[in-house]
Amino acid sequence: MTDSTNGNGTPNPFGGFSIAIVDPGQESAATTATGGPSTIRSAEGRVDAKVVIVGSGPAGLTAAIYAARANLEPVVLAGSAPGGQLMLTSDVENYPGFVDPIQGPDLMAAMRGQAERVGARLIDVDIDRVDFSERPFRIWARGTEYRAQAVIIATGASALWLGLESETRLRGRGVSACATCDGFFFRDREIAVVGGGDTAFEEATYLTRFATKVHLLHRRDTFRASRIMIDRARAHPKIEIHPNTTVDEVMGDAKVDGLRLTDTATGEQTMMPIDGLFIAIGHKPNTEAFRDWLEVDPKGYLVVHDETGSKIDGVFIAGDVHDHRYRQAVTAAADGCKAAIDAERWLETQGITEAATSTAW
Repeated sequence: MTDSTNGNGTPNPFGGFSIAIVDPGQESAATTATGGPSTIRSAEGRVDAKVVIVGSGPAGLTAAIYAARANLEPVVLAGSAPGGQLMLTSDVENYPGFVDPIQGPDLMAAMRGQAERVGARLIDVDIDRVDFSERPFRIWARGTEYRAQAVIIATGASALWLGLESETRLRGRGVSACATCDGFFFRDREIAVVGGGDTAFEEATYLTRFATKVHLLHRRDTFRASRIMIDRARAHPKIEIHPNTTVDEVMGDAKVDGLRLTDTATGEQTMMPIDGLFIAIGHKPNTEAFRDWLEVDPKGYLVVHDETGSKIDGVFIAGDVHDHRYRQAVTAAADGCKAAIDAERWLETQGITEAATSTAW
Protein backbone atom coordinates (compact mmCIF):
# COMPACT_ATOMS: atom_id res chain seq x y z
CA MET A 1 0.00 0.00 0.00
CA THR A 2 1.78 3.07 -1.25
CA ASP A 3 -0.91 5.67 -1.90
CA SER A 4 -2.88 6.87 1.12
CA THR A 5 -5.10 9.39 -0.69
CA ASN A 6 -8.20 9.07 -2.85
CA GLY A 7 -6.57 10.84 -5.80
CA ASN A 8 -8.01 14.20 -4.90
CA GLY A 9 -5.71 14.93 -1.99
CA THR A 10 -8.10 13.68 0.69
CA PRO A 11 -7.00 10.92 3.06
CA ASN A 12 -8.08 7.40 2.16
CA PRO A 13 -8.75 5.40 5.37
CA PHE A 14 -8.23 2.19 3.44
CA GLY A 15 -4.62 2.98 2.50
CA GLY A 16 -3.76 2.08 -1.09
CA PHE A 17 -6.92 0.14 -1.85
CA SER A 18 -9.49 1.81 -4.07
CA ILE A 19 -12.97 0.98 -2.83
CA ALA A 20 -16.05 1.83 -4.86
CA ILE A 21 -19.20 2.46 -2.84
CA VAL A 22 -22.20 1.36 -4.88
CA ASP A 23 -25.83 2.31 -4.36
CA PRO A 24 -27.54 -1.04 -4.88
CA GLY A 25 -30.83 0.62 -5.67
CA GLN A 26 -29.37 1.82 -8.96
CA GLU A 27 -28.12 -1.60 -10.09
CA SER A 28 -30.10 -3.78 -12.43
CA ALA A 29 -27.47 -6.03 -13.96
CA ALA A 30 -25.39 -8.86 -12.56
CA THR A 31 -21.92 -7.88 -11.40
CA THR A 32 -18.67 -9.75 -11.92
CA ALA A 33 -16.17 -9.45 -9.08
CA THR A 34 -12.47 -9.69 -9.84
CA GLY A 35 -11.27 -13.25 -9.35
CA GLY A 36 -14.76 -14.76 -9.13
CA PRO A 37 -17.76 -15.69 -11.26
CA SER A 38 -20.72 -13.47 -11.99
CA THR A 39 -22.52 -13.43 -8.71
CA ILE A 40 -25.93 -11.96 -8.02
CA ARG A 41 -29.19 -11.85 -9.91
CA SER A 42 -30.55 -8.35 -9.54
CA ALA A 43 -34.02 -7.07 -10.31
CA GLU A 44 -35.39 -3.58 -9.79
CA GLY A 45 -34.95 -2.91 -6.08
CA ARG A 46 -34.03 -6.53 -5.31
CA VAL A 47 -30.86 -8.65 -5.13
CA ASP A 48 -30.90 -12.45 -4.92
CA ALA A 49 -27.87 -14.31 -3.53
CA LYS A 50 -26.96 -17.68 -2.11
CA VAL A 51 -25.34 -16.11 0.96
CA VAL A 52 -25.64 -12.65 2.44
CA ILE A 53 -23.13 -11.67 5.13
CA VAL A 54 -24.06 -8.77 7.40
CA GLY A 55 -20.98 -7.01 8.79
CA SER A 56 -17.46 -6.30 7.57
CA GLY A 57 -15.16 -6.69 10.55
CA PRO A 58 -12.74 -9.63 10.80
CA ALA A 59 -15.62 -12.12 11.18
CA GLY A 60 -17.62 -10.85 8.22
CA LEU A 61 -14.67 -10.47 5.86
CA THR A 62 -13.20 -13.86 6.74
CA ALA A 63 -16.62 -15.42 6.15
CA ALA A 64 -16.70 -13.61 2.80
CA ILE A 65 -13.28 -14.97 1.80
CA TYR A 66 -14.21 -18.55 2.65
CA ALA A 67 -17.67 -18.31 1.11
CA ALA A 68 -16.31 -16.83 -2.12
CA ARG A 69 -13.66 -19.54 -2.40
CA ALA A 70 -16.45 -22.12 -2.03
CA ASN A 71 -18.28 -20.49 -4.98
CA LEU A 72 -21.12 -19.30 -2.77
CA GLU A 73 -20.94 -15.86 -4.43
CA PRO A 74 -21.49 -13.92 -1.17
CA VAL A 75 -22.93 -10.44 -0.89
CA VAL A 76 -21.56 -8.51 2.09
CA LEU A 77 -23.66 -5.72 3.55
CA ALA A 78 -20.68 -3.95 5.05
CA GLY A 79 -22.34 -1.04 6.86
CA SER A 80 -21.96 2.68 6.28
CA ALA A 81 -18.83 2.64 8.49
CA PRO A 82 -17.21 -0.60 7.30
CA GLY A 83 -14.33 -2.41 8.94
CA GLY A 84 -15.46 -2.87 12.51
CA GLN A 85 -13.66 -1.70 15.64
CA LEU A 86 -10.20 -2.19 14.15
CA MET A 87 -10.86 0.97 12.14
CA LEU A 88 -10.41 2.81 15.47
CA THR A 89 -7.20 0.97 16.38
CA SER A 90 -3.70 2.19 15.66
CA ASP A 91 -0.90 -0.39 16.00
CA VAL A 92 -2.03 -4.04 15.89
CA GLU A 93 0.68 -6.38 17.15
CA ASN A 94 -1.28 -9.52 18.05
CA TYR A 95 -2.79 -10.50 14.70
CA PRO A 96 -0.74 -13.39 13.24
CA GLY A 97 1.32 -12.90 10.11
CA PHE A 98 2.80 -9.44 10.64
CA VAL A 99 6.36 -9.10 11.92
CA ASP A 100 5.93 -5.37 12.41
CA PRO A 101 2.83 -3.67 13.83
CA ILE A 102 0.11 -2.96 11.29
CA GLN A 103 -2.40 -0.14 11.55
CA GLY A 104 -5.94 -1.35 12.21
CA PRO A 105 -7.41 0.37 9.10
CA ASP A 106 -4.63 -1.11 6.95
CA LEU A 107 -5.36 -4.62 8.26
CA MET A 108 -9.05 -4.22 7.45
CA ALA A 109 -8.26 -2.81 4.01
CA ALA A 110 -6.13 -5.88 3.29
CA MET A 111 -8.94 -8.20 4.40
CA ARG A 112 -11.44 -6.31 2.27
CA GLY A 113 -9.18 -6.36 -0.76
CA GLN A 114 -8.66 -10.09 -0.36
CA ALA A 115 -12.41 -10.73 -0.07
CA GLU A 116 -13.11 -8.71 -3.21
CA ARG A 117 -10.28 -10.39 -5.12
CA VAL A 118 -11.71 -13.87 -4.58
CA GLY A 119 -15.19 -12.81 -5.61
CA ALA A 120 -17.14 -11.34 -2.69
CA ARG A 121 -19.33 -8.35 -3.47
CA LEU A 122 -19.25 -5.66 -0.77
CA ILE A 123 -21.89 -2.97 -0.46
CA ASP A 124 -21.44 -0.23 2.16
CA VAL A 125 -24.98 0.04 3.52
CA ASP A 126 -26.57 -0.37 6.96
CA ILE A 127 -29.46 -2.79 7.17
CA ASP A 128 -32.90 -1.48 8.14
CA ARG A 129 -34.80 -4.67 8.96
CA VAL A 130 -34.92 -8.39 8.29
CA ASP A 131 -37.53 -11.11 7.80
CA PHE A 132 -36.35 -14.60 8.70
CA SER A 133 -39.81 -16.19 8.69
CA GLU A 134 -39.12 -18.26 5.58
CA ARG A 135 -36.57 -18.84 2.84
CA PRO A 136 -35.33 -17.01 1.00
CA PHE A 137 -34.49 -14.82 3.98
CA ARG A 138 -35.05 -11.13 3.32
CA ILE A 139 -32.97 -8.14 4.39
CA TRP A 140 -33.70 -4.52 3.54
CA ALA A 141 -31.00 -1.87 3.25
CA ARG A 142 -31.24 1.60 1.73
CA GLY A 143 -34.32 0.85 -0.35
CA THR A 144 -33.11 -2.51 -1.70
CA GLU A 145 -34.37 -5.93 -0.71
CA TYR A 146 -31.72 -8.65 -0.45
CA ARG A 147 -32.88 -12.26 -0.61
CA ALA A 148 -30.60 -15.03 0.60
CA GLN A 149 -30.76 -18.78 1.00
CA ALA A 150 -28.35 -18.46 3.95
CA VAL A 151 -27.35 -15.52 6.13
CA ILE A 152 -24.23 -15.00 8.24
CA ILE A 153 -24.60 -12.35 10.94
CA ALA A 154 -21.28 -10.73 11.86
CA THR A 155 -22.35 -7.28 13.03
CA GLY A 156 -20.03 -7.24 16.06
CA ALA A 157 -20.32 -5.23 19.25
CA SER A 158 -19.48 -1.60 19.88
CA ALA A 159 -17.54 -0.41 22.91
CA LEU A 160 -19.38 2.03 25.13
CA TRP A 161 -17.56 5.35 25.56
CA LEU A 162 -17.79 8.26 27.95
CA GLY A 163 -18.98 10.62 25.23
CA LEU A 164 -16.24 13.23 25.63
CA GLU A 165 -14.93 15.14 22.62
CA SER A 166 -11.39 14.80 23.94
CA GLU A 167 -11.83 11.04 24.36
CA THR A 168 -12.92 10.70 20.73
CA ARG A 169 -10.08 12.89 19.48
CA LEU A 170 -7.44 10.82 21.31
CA ARG A 171 -8.70 7.33 20.48
CA GLY A 172 -5.76 5.33 19.23
CA ARG A 173 -3.39 7.92 20.73
CA GLY A 174 -3.61 6.82 24.33
CA VAL A 175 -7.34 6.17 24.67
CA SER A 176 -8.41 2.55 24.20
CA ALA A 177 -11.26 0.18 24.99
CA CYS A 178 -9.19 -3.02 24.87
CA ALA A 179 -6.48 -3.78 27.41
CA THR A 180 -5.57 -7.06 25.71
CA CYS A 181 -5.08 -5.24 22.41
CA ASP A 182 -3.17 -2.19 23.61
CA GLY A 183 -1.77 -2.83 27.08
CA PHE A 184 1.64 -3.76 25.72
CA PHE A 185 2.16 -0.21 24.43
CA PHE A 186 2.04 1.19 27.98
CA ARG A 187 4.98 -0.67 29.45
CA ASP A 188 6.51 1.32 32.33
CA ARG A 189 3.78 3.98 32.07
CA GLU A 190 1.15 5.25 34.48
CA ILE A 191 -2.39 4.70 33.20
CA ALA A 192 -6.06 4.81 34.24
CA VAL A 193 -9.06 2.53 33.76
CA VAL A 194 -12.67 3.76 33.94
CA GLY A 195 -15.41 1.41 35.11
CA GLY A 196 -16.89 -0.41 38.06
CA GLY A 197 -17.75 -3.88 36.79
CA ASP A 198 -15.82 -7.11 36.42
CA THR A 199 -14.45 -6.00 33.04
CA ALA A 200 -12.88 -2.87 34.54
CA PHE A 201 -11.30 -4.79 37.42
CA GLU A 202 -10.07 -7.55 35.12
CA GLU A 203 -8.52 -5.02 32.74
CA ALA A 204 -6.91 -3.07 35.60
CA THR A 205 -5.36 -6.27 36.93
CA TYR A 206 -4.20 -7.31 33.46
CA LEU A 207 -2.61 -3.92 32.83
CA THR A 208 -0.40 -4.22 35.91
CA ARG A 209 1.74 -6.57 33.79
CA PHE A 210 2.89 -3.53 31.85
CA ALA A 211 2.15 -0.29 33.71
CA THR A 212 4.00 1.06 36.71
CA LYS A 213 0.65 2.10 38.21
CA VAL A 214 -3.01 1.67 37.31
CA HIS A 215 -5.65 4.11 38.59
CA LEU A 216 -9.16 2.60 38.63
CA LEU A 217 -11.76 5.37 38.36
CA HIS A 218 -15.45 4.85 39.15
CA ARG A 219 -18.24 7.40 39.41
CA ARG A 220 -19.85 5.78 42.48
CA ASP A 221 -18.58 4.38 45.79
CA THR A 222 -20.07 0.94 45.14
CA PHE A 223 -19.02 -1.49 42.43
CA ARG A 224 -20.85 -3.98 40.22
CA ALA A 225 -17.79 -6.22 40.12
CA SER A 226 -17.65 -9.49 42.02
CA ARG A 227 -16.20 -9.42 45.52
CA ILE A 228 -13.18 -11.53 44.56
CA MET A 229 -12.24 -9.11 41.76
CA ILE A 230 -12.58 -6.09 44.06
CA ASP A 231 -10.50 -7.70 46.81
CA ARG A 232 -7.83 -8.73 44.32
CA ALA A 233 -7.54 -5.18 42.99
CA ARG A 234 -7.44 -3.61 46.44
CA ALA A 235 -4.63 -5.95 47.44
CA HIS A 236 -2.56 -5.28 44.33
CA PRO A 237 0.34 -2.88 44.98
CA LYS A 238 0.11 -1.33 41.49
CA ILE A 239 -3.63 -0.55 41.57
CA GLU A 240 -5.14 2.52 43.24
CA ILE A 241 -8.95 2.71 43.32
CA HIS A 242 -10.64 6.12 43.08
CA PRO A 243 -14.39 5.92 43.91
CA ASN A 244 -16.76 8.85 43.32
CA THR A 245 -14.60 10.04 40.44
CA THR A 246 -15.63 11.10 36.94
CA VAL A 247 -13.50 12.04 33.95
CA ASP A 248 -14.36 15.51 32.66
CA GLU A 249 -11.67 15.80 30.02
CA VAL A 250 -8.79 13.80 28.55
CA MET A 251 -5.80 16.10 28.30
CA GLY A 252 -3.24 16.12 25.52
CA ASP A 253 -2.76 17.15 21.91
CA ALA A 254 -0.91 14.45 19.98
CA LYS A 255 -1.31 11.91 22.79
CA VAL A 256 -2.82 11.51 26.25
CA ASP A 257 -0.89 13.26 29.01
CA GLY A 258 -3.47 13.58 31.77
CA LEU A 259 -7.08 13.70 32.98
CA ARG A 260 -9.25 16.39 34.49
CA LEU A 261 -11.33 14.71 37.20
CA THR A 262 -14.24 15.63 39.45
CA ASP A 263 -15.00 14.16 42.87
CA THR A 264 -18.76 13.47 42.70
CA ALA A 265 -19.10 13.71 46.50
CA THR A 266 -17.35 17.05 47.03
CA GLY A 267 -17.32 18.63 43.56
CA GLU A 268 -13.56 19.16 43.82
CA GLN A 269 -11.66 19.09 40.52
CA THR A 270 -8.15 17.69 40.19
CA MET A 271 -5.62 16.90 37.46
CA MET A 272 -4.11 13.42 37.14
CA PRO A 273 -1.02 13.02 34.93
CA ILE A 274 -1.20 9.71 33.02
CA ASP A 275 -0.06 8.30 29.68
CA GLY A 276 -3.06 6.15 28.79
CA LEU A 277 -6.78 5.77 29.44
CA PHE A 278 -8.75 2.54 29.10
CA ILE A 279 -12.55 2.72 28.97
CA ALA A 280 -14.12 -0.41 30.44
CA ILE A 281 -17.78 0.45 30.91
CA GLY A 282 -19.11 -2.28 28.64
CA HIS A 283 -19.97 -3.18 25.06
CA LYS A 284 -23.22 -3.00 23.14
CA PRO A 285 -23.83 -5.87 20.70
CA ASN A 286 -25.21 -4.75 17.35
CA THR A 287 -28.26 -6.99 17.43
CA GLU A 288 -31.23 -4.62 17.16
CA ALA A 289 -32.36 -5.81 13.72
CA PHE A 290 -32.35 -9.47 14.76
CA ARG A 291 -33.95 -9.47 18.20
CA ASP A 292 -37.45 -10.31 16.91
CA TRP A 293 -36.11 -13.41 15.17
CA LEU A 294 -33.15 -14.81 17.11
CA GLU A 295 -32.36 -15.56 20.73
CA VAL A 296 -30.35 -13.09 22.77
CA ASP A 297 -28.72 -13.70 26.13
CA PRO A 298 -29.21 -11.47 29.21
CA LYS A 299 -26.42 -9.16 27.98
CA GLY A 300 -28.06 -8.73 24.59
CA TYR A 301 -25.67 -10.94 22.58
CA LEU A 302 -26.95 -13.46 20.05
CA VAL A 303 -27.14 -17.06 21.26
CA VAL A 304 -25.19 -19.61 19.21
CA HIS A 305 -26.18 -23.25 18.75
CA ASP A 306 -23.62 -25.87 17.67
CA GLU A 307 -20.64 -23.55 17.05
CA THR A 308 -22.16 -20.99 14.60
CA GLY A 309 -25.83 -21.87 14.20
CA SER A 310 -28.92 -20.05 15.42
CA LYS A 311 -32.42 -21.25 16.24
CA ILE A 312 -33.29 -20.69 12.55
CA ASP A 313 -31.79 -23.17 10.09
CA GLY A 314 -29.74 -21.31 7.53
CA VAL A 315 -28.95 -18.31 9.74
CA PHE A 316 -25.42 -18.38 11.14
CA ILE A 317 -23.62 -16.19 13.69
CA ALA A 318 -19.96 -15.17 13.88
CA GLY A 319 -17.73 -12.87 15.90
CA ASP A 320 -18.32 -10.36 18.66
CA VAL A 321 -22.06 -10.22 18.06
CA HIS A 322 -22.16 -13.35 20.23
CA ASP A 323 -18.71 -13.40 21.87
CA HIS A 324 -18.43 -11.24 24.96
CA ARG A 325 -15.58 -13.25 26.42
CA TYR A 326 -12.65 -12.91 24.02
CA ARG A 327 -13.54 -10.03 21.66
CA GLN A 328 -10.35 -10.39 19.61
CA ALA A 329 -9.85 -9.94 15.87
CA VAL A 330 -8.30 -13.39 15.54
CA THR A 331 -11.15 -15.17 17.33
CA ALA A 332 -13.69 -13.23 15.26
CA ALA A 333 -11.89 -14.25 12.07
CA ALA A 334 -11.93 -17.88 13.19
CA ASP A 335 -15.68 -17.59 13.79
CA GLY A 336 -16.14 -16.21 10.28
CA CYS A 337 -14.27 -19.18 8.82
CA LYS A 338 -16.46 -21.64 10.76
CA ALA A 339 -19.69 -19.86 9.82
CA ALA A 340 -18.85 -19.92 6.10
CA ILE A 341 -17.99 -23.62 6.20
CA ASP A 342 -21.17 -24.38 8.13
CA ALA A 343 -23.24 -22.33 5.68
CA GLU A 344 -21.69 -24.10 2.68
CA ARG A 345 -22.38 -27.55 4.14
CA TRP A 346 -25.91 -26.57 5.10
CA LEU A 347 -26.65 -25.30 1.59
CA GLU A 348 -25.47 -28.66 0.26
CA THR A 349 -27.90 -30.53 2.50
CA GLN A 350 -30.72 -28.33 1.22
CA GLY A 351 -29.83 -29.09 -2.41
CA ILE A 352 -29.14 -25.41 -3.08
CA THR A 353 -25.50 -26.04 -3.97
CA GLU A 354 -23.79 -29.16 -5.20
CA ALA A 355 -21.36 -30.96 -2.92
CA ALA A 356 -17.82 -30.00 -3.86
CA THR A 357 -15.73 -32.81 -5.30
CA SER A 358 -12.64 -31.21 -3.80
CA THR A 359 -12.42 -28.87 -0.87
CA ALA A 360 -12.19 -25.14 -1.47
CA TRP A 361 -10.91 -24.39 2.01
